[in-house]
This record gives sequence, structure tokens and C-alpha cells, in this order.
Amino acid sequence: MTTESTKPEDQQGTDATAEQLVDDIVKEAEAQVEEQHAHEAVSAEQERINELELALAAVKATVNDQKDSVIRAKAEVDNVRRRAAQDVEKARKFALEKFAAELLPVVDNLERAIANIDKEDEAQKVLGEGVELTLQSFLSGVEKFGVKAVDPQDQPFNPEFHQAMSMQEVPGVAPNTVIAVMQKGYELNGRLIRPAMVMVSKAAPTVDTSA
Repeated sequence: MTTESTKPEDQQGTDATAEQLVDDIVKEAEAQVEEQHAHEAVSAEQERINELELALAAVKATVNDQKDSVIRAKAEVDNVRRRAAQDVEKARKFALEKFAAELLPVVDNLERAIANIDKEDEAQKVLGEGVELTLQSFLSGVEKFGVKAVDPQDQPFNPEFHQAMSMQEVPGVAPNTVIAVMQKGYELNGRLIRPAMVMVSKAAPTVDTSA
């Protein structure tokens, strides 16, 4: 059998095909490498984004906590200021409480002196007018500082402001009505410093009509 030799043209074509195949393989490998690098770059970028998002969330949480702390601190400061202002106001209003209580017996004595003056006696009448003017001037002075009398004549009995000394049945008068004021009470800027001593009406005893 005779073996035919390969023609130069056929050899060149084969070499060209082989080179093309090698180029295609190299390009595909390079493309795969680039794709892998791109994928790795995207993954690294995404990981970095995730880290930044976590850091941002932590910062926001810290800021919110700090805001809450600031709000609570401001509220506490406002409460302290308000309590301090209230304490100052109370101290201003009631600083004279003991002093005013010491003055009340003077008022009582002046009122008793006026009540015991014989108005038929001209000399006592003139003296009584002077005492009454002194009493009115004295009361006007203490009223400027918040001292007011508690005179519950003919008013319903109020245990918060009145002290019942006795009870008496009075026809035509509703029970628990103040029928006599033995001694006036006094308050300082709305705070009671002495209750009024009073006599209170009581209900008539019930009669058993079933017998």
C-alpha cells in the first residue's frame, strides 16, 4: 500500500484550526477569570455595603438612645424647676403662717372688747369706736398678706374648716347648720391656720308612732 504525503495546504489549514481553537480556549478562560473577579468584586462590595448598613443602624440606635436620654434629662430638669418654683411659691405664701397665728389672739381680744362695750355709755361708746377702727385697720393690714377670717354663721357645717363645740336642736333650722360662731377661724392664702369654733344644729329626735 502506497502512503500519500500530506499536502502543505492541508497542513496549514490544520495549524490554523488548532490556533483558533487554542485562542478560543484562552479567551473563554480569560472570560471566566474576569467573571470570577467581577463576582468577587461584587461580593466584596456587597459585604462592605452590609457592614456600612449595620454600622449605620448601630449609629441610629445610639442617636435614638441619646435623644431619649436628652428628653428624659430635660423632663427631669423641668420637673425639678417646677418643684423648686412651687416650693418657693409655698414658702412665700406661708412664711407668715406662724406669725399670723400669733396675731389671732390680738384680733380675738379686740373683738371681745368691742362686744363688751356699753354703747349706752357715751364714754365707752367713743372708746368702742376707737377700738373698732383699730380692729378694722389691723384686719385690713393682715388681709394684704392673705389672712382672711372664716365666719360660717348660718352656713352648713364643714369639718375641714369648722370645729363643732356643741350641738343644739333648733326648730326650723336644717340639721348641721352653724347656728353660732364662738370664735372665728382664719386661713392664710387658702390654708387653714385656725378652725372656727361653732355651735351646730341637730335634727329633732324621731317619735315612734307605731305604739
